[in-house]
Amino acid sequence: MELKQAKLCIIGGGMMAENILRGMLLAKLIGPDRITVTDLQVERLDHIRDSFKVATSRDNVATAGKAELIILAVKPQNMKAVLDELRPAMSQSRLIISIAAGVKTKTLADGLGGNARIVRTMPNIGAKVLASATAICPGPGATPDDLAAAQEIFAAIGSAVVVNEDLMDAVTGLSGSGPAYFFQFIEALSDAGVRSGLARQVAVKLAAQTCLGAAQLVLETGESPAVLKDQVTSPAGTTIEGLRVLETAGVRGAIINAVAAAVERSKELGKN
Repeated sequence: MELKQAKLCIIGGGMMAENILRGMLLAKLIGPDRITVTDLQVERLDHIRDSFKVATSRDNVATAGKAELIILAVKPQNMKAVLDELRPAMSQSRLIISIAAGVKTKTLADGLGGNARIVRTMPNIGAKVLASATAICPGPGATPDDLAAAQEIFAAIGSAVVVNEDLMDAVTGLSGSGPAYFFQFIEALSDAGVRSGLARQVAVKLAAQTCLGAAQLVLETGESPAVLKDQVTSPAGTTIEGLRVLETAGVRGAIINAVAAAVERSKELGKN
């Protein structure tokens, strides 16, 4: 699919939809004159229309019927009603990209009567600053070109990887929930800085920038985190003493267990 030539309908005008829209427009993937966003809340539609100069509508069926590309950005609990509504307007010529957590591609395909090409995605809150970690998996009817189009869209709000659908629960537990773990870690680091005499604002800035810099090193150097950790750790120095305390407290195991618990919860929610 040639994105620049496509007519796009985004169903659901929430924050993630807004983030995706912003990224696509900044990357010039699709012009604003080819995009329509639908939502039930007039206030959201007014905000999106005024902010991004795109068309808006409260009519999902009429809007989707004119689009080649549809992004489903509705809450998982609302998905069945939306699929039921859209089914008569669907055809094999349309590409459907879902960002709804836990909603499987088979559910989407069955809900649309088997008349669409499906791609499922899992972005995260980093999309708000165009730094999302997004996982993508192809579903029924999706072509290599469809997958490439989805990758291009989500690369505009961060980075994207392709995984098999049976790994999407693992993605949810790791990168979907992961930002919350880092927020808590940054909060704890800044608390420690305050305890040691730093002003709160200074401690938060140092803690957040430290996490950002460490992440950039991993991504840009391609080095193992273990190798980079050793580069900071001098014999009998301050870092190894801090690491010893973290190991004694079982922090590594707690992080692994937290992700595992989130993965299991994602599987449970996916059964509902």
